Amino acid sequence: MKIVLTAVVLLLATNAVSAQVQKTNTRNKDAEVVFSVNIHCDKCEQKIKKNIPFEKGVKGLTTDLDKQLVTIKYQTDKTDKDKLKKSIEKLGYTCKEVEGQGK
Repeated sequence: MKIVLTAVVLLLATNAVSAQVQKTNTRNKDAEVVFSVNIHCDKCEQKIKKNIPFEKGVKGLTTDLDKQLVTIKYQTDKTDKDKLKKSIEKLGYTCKEVEGQGK
């Protein structure tokens, strides 16, 4: 009886730890979003590069001035696409997500 009870307790404890690890991995997921932004000169590009990386959860940023694209890698547990979009718009630019481009 003690062996069965011990096995049940160990099984429950293992499942609880496994669930916690999965929950942590889901919260700390990295994502990427691509925005079409009305940047048209080096000054605009530099303004984005100077400000957006300091937003909470941003892990990386690249710009393509010719295509007017801004790609942002971010942590989903700290920010989301809407907050990042608003951060760009706060700098005075129009911003639209490019569907199917981010990860």
